[in-house]
Amino acid sequence: METAMIMLDQPHELSVFGVSKLTTWSGFRFRIRPAEPGDQAALADFFQRVTPEDRHFRFLSAAPRVNHDMLERLTKVDHDLTEDFLAFDGDTLIASAMLAADPLRERAEVAISIRSDYKHRGVGWTLLDHLGRYARDKGIKLIESIESRDNVAAIALEKEMGFSTTAYPGDATLLLVQKKLN
Repeated sequence: METAMIMLDQPHELSVFGVSKLTTWSGFRFRIRPAEPGDQAALADFFQRVTPEDRHFRFLSAAPRVNHDMLERLTKVDHDLTEDFLAFDGDTLIASAMLAADPLRERAEVAISIRSDYKHRGVGWTLLDHLGRYARDKGIKLIESIESRDNVAAIALEKEMGFSTTAYPGDATLLLVQKKLN
């Protein structure tokens, strides 16, 4: 894999409803902003453009679509312990990147979904790096994700970014992927 570089056009710290522009290692530029309650329809459409396999990897569920309750959890966040960043290419929603921390900010779970027609441009790497920076700025000490062992591409990317993997307790089909933040 190529070495990935992040070039921020603006500081990565965001105000509550701030917007940042990010550039991937491939030179692809996109903007991100925190999700808002009015984004539910756009997210519903977005998840219809994510492959069924990728929806399964994101939610660890075989549900054929993302239901209303899931969309509410992605858009009605507290913007303190939980944030869902939406990535856009122009007006097109191309990715969702969630960070959800525990109340003590010891750890936070991350989860990213990318439209299949925007993969292989560095969007996932850039968003995961952004989530790590954002978490560190919030004082979070560890970020982690729960991955299906079949999600080989995500696990490889996370390992490239310094994450370690261990078996997920009680489920041999899953891995716990973690990275300590300094």
